[in-house]
Amino acid sequence: MTDLVRTAADLPPATAVVMTMGALHEGHAALIRAARAHADRTGAGDGTRGTVTVTVFVNPLQFGPNEDLDRYPRTLDADLKLAEQAGADRVFAPSADEVYPGGQPQVRISAGPMGERYEGASRPGHFDGMLTVVAKLLHLTRPEAAFFGEKDAQQLALIRRMATDLNFPVEIIGVPTVREADRLALSSRNRYLSEQDRGHALALSRALFAGRDAVAGGPDAVRKAAGRVLEAADGLAVDYLALIDPADFTDAPPGHTGPAVLAVAAKVGTTRLIDNIPLEFGAPE
Repeated sequence: MTDLVRTAADLPPATAVVMTMGALHEGHAALIRAARAHADRTGAGDGTRGTVTVTVFVNPLQFGPNEDLDRYPRTLDADLKLAEQAGADRVFAPSADEVYPGGQPQVRISAGPMGERYEGASRPGHFDGMLTVVAKLLHLTRPEAAFFGEKDAQQLALIRRMATDLNFPVEIIGVPTVREADRLALSSRNRYLSEQDRGHALALSRALFAGRDAVAGGPDAVRKAAGRVLEAADGLAVDYLALIDPADFTDAPPGHTGPAVLAVAAKVGTTRLIDNIPLEFGAPE
């Protein structure tokens, strides 16, 4: 039985935590299952099974003035059911007053230059709000490990950097993106897509996989292959297509070797979608 916890005073430390804004889907379930497997392997330090906490909190600091805070789906009953089926021990679903007593915080975590690029340029202040609530929830849940989806690549990179730079005693673990049968990345915002919009949205993953198939040709070949797919697509307003060094989220140079992230963001109808795929470039011969 998964317990619903509303106040931090009733929240014991977790072995693993999965942070969400609710409207849970199979992508979140994959995170919870990964956290469950980790908690079962590591235990609680005394031979007993470790615990998994899922947080459900729609964070107002992450939404800009023209974004969809009020429209964001809130489905707590369904979230509890999915969390239990995936292996969560408890769901922490605090109110805004619980997370931000006295109103919005005067002191916040800055994402710095790394948070001003790509998604940060399109959504000013978004990553400051995200890091602030992640830091608070890490303090409240006190986990040994925290699990985040690789679909939000810039978010994951920033959380890892925050944990390193600010000495958070937690392991940050990324979980691969979950895709539907047609390769559309799972997202809570997919529910806003009309049938026609969904067809247009498939160009995002087609572009990414075309880029992946060109990786042997180097970074420029990857960019060109992905760009050709997007240029030929209908129904997209592309924000960016970028090949990124995940260490600092700057553009990968022409001779880049090692890991990289090919990322895309576009508006499909009225819905803004992001997607990415991890790549690995070998050293030149």
